[in-house]
Amino acid sequence: MKRLRCGAAPEPGCLQAWAAECEALAGRWRAARGSAHGGAATAARRLRGAFGELLLRMQGLPPVLPTMPLELTVLYNSLLFVMGTSDCTIKGEAEGIRHGLLRVLEACGTSGQDLSTEELWQKVLREVTVEELQSPLHRLGALQAAWWLAANCLQSITDLFRLLSRSEDPGRAPCSGEKNELLTLLKAWRAPAEEASISLVQSTEDLKETLCTAVAFLQGLQELEAGNLSTSLSLLQEAAGGFCSKKVLAQIYVCLGCCAQRMGKPQTALQHLKRALQIDFKCHPALFHTAAVYQELGETDAELQALSLLYEALERNPPSTTSSSPYFLIRVDLLVNTPILVSLLHHRQPSEVKYLLAQRCLQDGRVADAVEHYLDFLALLQEGLQQQVPLDGDSLLPRIPEVFLEAASALEQDGRHQDSLTVCDEVISRTTNLIPQIVQIEEKLERPVCASLEAGLAGGLPAQKRESLCCLMWRAAAYLHQGWVWTKLGKSKEALMQFSRCLSELLRFQPCGHGVEPAESLLPEVKVLQKIRLLSLIGRGMQFLEQEKHKEALLDFQHGLQISPDDPTAAFYLVQVLWKLNRKQEAAVYWQKYLESPPVEDRQQERQGRSFPLYLDSCLKQAAFPQNASLVTCIQDYLRTTRQDSSV
Repeated sequence: MKRLRCGAAPEPGCLQAWAAECEALAGRWRAARGSAHGGAATAARRLRGAFGELLLRMQGLPPVLPTMPLELTVLYNSLLFVMGTSDCTIKGEAEGIRHGLLRVLEACGTSGQDLSTEELWQKVLREVTVEELQSPLHRLGALQAAWWLAANCLQSITDLFRLLSRSEDPGRAPCSGEKNELLTLLKAWRAPAEEASISLVQSTEDLKETLCTAVAFLQGLQELEAGNLSTSLSLLQEAAGGFCSKKVLAQIYVCLGCCAQRMGKPQTALQHLKRALQIDFKCHPALFHTAAVYQELGETDAELQALSLLYEALERNPPSTTSSSPYFLIRVDLLVNTPILVSLLHHRQPSEVKYLLAQRCLQDGRVADAVEHYLDFLALLQEGLQQQVPLDGDSLLPRIPEVFLEAASALEQDGRHQDSLTVCDEVISRTTNLIPQIVQIEEKLERPVCASLEAGLAGGLPAQKRESLCCLMWRAAAYLHQGWVWTKLGKSKEALMQFSRCLSELLRFQPCGHGVEPAESLLPEVKVLQKIRLLSLIGRGMQFLEQEKHKEALLDFQHGLQISPDDPTAAFYLVQVLWKLNRKQEAAVYWQKYLESPPVEDRQQERQGRSFPLYLDSCLKQAAFPQNASLVTCIQDYLRTTRQDSSV
């Protein structure tokens, strides 16, 4: 390998001054990097400018071989500070590296201006054989790899390290096509030995270890997203044994926990999440995912405890972007930033966790606790803390009127009837001017198949019509709730009034077109509107029954069955009113039809699948047909007598 030959170099004193300045700046960084309270970050921003100025002075002269080792070292240090002090994720190519490589070629009497960055590296590593330049070039190659890693250009890194490995050891057999080839290349890579006098702000070995950890972490996340869970687990475990801060290590264990959960190993997932919290007690996503695992296991007490701890932690210790570990300019968290990682580590607002506590308590029948949490959440809204209510697509919060309706449902179930009425009044008043007189929706809409109510918000429907439909749904639900509250209070007149107002509001919805859409093809909002109409008709029919207005009750129950022909509750009430009207034959026919419908257990499972919003649960429970043993006995006796008569 060739050694440097003296050429047209700067004055020796100038070169020595540059070297001394580089050493002084690196020394200032070594003294500052362990500083607390942001001292290292402040020093890094200052040194970024100082190294940049030094590099400009050196590159202001034509490139010559004697100065290139020092220039590449200064370039390496300067770019480390550029990358380490970036306010956002690193993207794109390092133009500084490209410029440095072109100067190396120019110093060697050649050029590569028209080459891509990958081709430029091939030319430099193939043609530049000066011994003193090998170590600086390898350092710069590792830095290039970091830049590409931040941009997820893993193939470019693989190709580069194949070149670096061959330049280091031309006789080494290639490992192309090997599983996890990039990690294998990184681990096997040995940069040429560095002189002790070289002033580096981050050693090549530290950079290599950081790259190994980041590559394993990134590939583990990619495999997790692709559903290759065993491979993901192996790579994430590799990353967990690597070189990173405690904060990043805790994040890796969170990802391990999520991977184990998806593999159907909840206990292993809990162990990983516990380990994450032991490493970094401020790792809030670990608590969030712990709650999710406990929910999957059906351990509601543990789930709610985890959510409560998360809420307290968020209130007491907001997430910190700083780390107590020694400050490294090139860090794993700077290089790994993918959508799945952002999703897994998504920062939750206290309001989201408070709502989740309220929702889970209500779903589990812990009504008193649910009320407390809902009122806390509503207090946040009244205080005007808009930052407490995230509006991004990853938020756990439903639309605010739905939260009000859930709160009204919880208050009603807790016996706080007046408070429930007041919350419903709030929903009604807020939606008064948001609904047109007529809400028309085309029956035949292009809409995607949706897995959930929120995901299927009227696909293909114009945004304004969709909003009008939602407002109508919330307003009608508020009147429905008030009708059932008055029913529970025994106020028949008020109950009839609110059920009738609900039905009147629903007349605004007028689907366009001809014929009847199959239930499975209806928009989710339309299904909810139909259920609200059915529950309101049942509620009003019950009031008519109590007042012995049997014909009015009959009309409501018949209308209910037209809306939902397979609904057993409406059928049961219809049987009752027909029997009271002495229309026993018709009552018996509906009774037999009801007996042929799905068993009660199947309907309960359907309800647990939450086909309808949570805020309708209390109405569904109140509308359920009460046990009426005498009516059942009378109908069975009638059917038995009818069969005997027909057999004679």
